[in-house]
Amino acid sequence: MTNTTLTGERTDLQASLGKARHFLRFTVRDITEEQARQRTTVSELTLGGLIKHVTSAERNWQNFIEHGPSVAPDFSNLSEQDYANWANGFRLLDDETLAGALAEYEEVARQTDELIATLPDLDASHELPPAPWNPPGERWSARRTLLHIAAETFQHAGHADIIRETLDGQKTMG
Repeated sequence: MTNTTLTGERTDLQASLGKARHFLRFTVRDITEEQARQRTTVSELTLGGLIKHVTSAERNWQNFIEHGPSVAPDFSNLSEQDYANWANGFRLLDDETLAGALAEYEEVARQTDELIATLPDLDASHELPPAPWNPPGERWSARRTLLHIAAETFQHAGHADIIRETLDGQKTMG
């Protein structure tokens, strides 16, 4: 991280992201590799898969902020292989570990925090990349994109909390 002293909204953005990340990471405390891969609901989601997905999503949004939609994944027309690769982003593969996924998440978080600290203009915007869930022509500022990362992380922390509570009764809060 740079030696930049953050103030105002940049401090708030980092604090919000930090809190969301904390809740997600806290949910996977003291679990085994087997538990990180275990489905506890009817969905395909697992604790390790959520960590991996949030890491990938945050990295993709970082790239969007810095380089625009040209470097974003194109979800508008996925081939069968593209879909399989995308689906693998929601689960730990045989050669992956929870510790490795958490280390990668920590690095991506550090990079996003660095981006928040050094980005010249939070109002800089890009048109959203093509995806079935993105309205054509809509633009997001860096600020809005960072808020989206925080919102998505909080949402997935809630998913993780449900999975963890179903897995072994542990929960993040309460």
